[in-house]
Amino acid sequence: MEIALSEDQQLFRETSRRALAERSPITRVRELAEDPLGFDRTVWAQGGELGWFAMLVPEAHGGGSVSGEGLVDLTIVAEELGRMVHPGPFHATNVVAAAIAGFGSPAQQEEHLPGIASGERIGTWAFAEGDLPWAASSVACTATPSGSGFVLDGVKAWVHDPQAADVLLVTARAPQGLTQFLVPAGTAGITLEPLECLDLARRMAHVHLEGVEVPGEAVLGEPGGAAEAVEHQLRVALVLQCADSNGATEQGLAITVQYAKDRVAFGRPIGSYQALKHRLADHRMWLEGSFAATAYAAKAVQHGSADAAVAARIAKAQVGRWSSVTLHDAIQVHGGIGMTWDHDIHLYFRRVISNETLYGTPYEHHRALVDLAEGAA
Repeated sequence: MEIALSEDQQLFRETSRRALAERSPITRVRELAEDPLGFDRTVWAQGGELGWFAMLVPEAHGGGSVSGEGLVDLTIVAEELGRMVHPGPFHATNVVAAAIAGFGSPAQQEEHLPGIASGERIGTWAFAEGDLPWAASSVACTATPSGSGFVLDGVKAWVHDPQAADVLLVTARAPQGLTQFLVPAGTAGITLEPLECLDLARRMAHVHLEGVEVPGEAVLGEPGGAAEAVEHQLRVALVLQCADSNGATEQGLAITVQYAKDRVAFGRPIGSYQALKHRLADHRMWLEGSFAATAYAAKAVQHGSADAAVAARIAKAQVGRWSSVTLHDAIQVHGGIGMTWDHDIHLYFRRVISNETLYGTPYEHHRALVDLAEGAA
């Protein structure tokens, strides 16, 4: 398949990279490490001006993308954000945008999408539960009918940036089946349990829902009819996450290659030794495979191809596995300095290790691929 960028996409990449280098360098990540919000609202607003949250939003609601393939263009941004270990709810907000754009009512789209596209409104997806697999079958949060609405009860785990969100997309189980709700973040009965994250640039929390009353208008789609939407959201999340990991891995590997050229041992650069040459070449080969798998998955999910479910999970299995292996070895190549707090390499390693687990481990997605194959057979 064609994975080269068009001139417009390349310009968009360069613009995004330059904006991040100027406004959110890796030093800024360190400065925000202890900040409760975890990201810079000014930089977030500037991202909105660049269209980072508008690409999965229809033009009628202020959206649009560089090439007309919104998810493909979003992977360009995600890679650049990964290169800078950028903080903020980029992935979660775009997943919510995709859900509302694809399955929301006209009133819901009008209420939420223009604000999301401009960067004025932030969304997050409350999906996972406990240590269960990231799958629709794991959802146990209940949605009990009450009058014309519902009452939500349960605990949602590993929710991205709920402290900053304006709206939560909550996946629950109603008597009719899997159902999703758009819930304002300040609704009574919602409490957050902040988590200490391995990734210093990420904020996550468990979201406790206790007797949360929502009107019928909060249902995204039809009660009991959310299975298709949830699957699509997961595919979008996996593609964006893989692109983020690829960007972080590429930058971490570039730092390591340069270090191997600069570090001299026994009178010569350590990168001149065959053992290190081969290791670094192997890592680059695995990274190229990750880029290709992610590019194919982005196209497949964008166009709703018959193999979209398979492509997204193959990408996660590939990227989740090898990005962690590559950056673990990058720390080893750096030797003692790679183990220090002051060196940046651990920031990239923290990002990819976190991504390996979030939205399902490679093992979970290998298992899902087996289930898909058995179902097809």
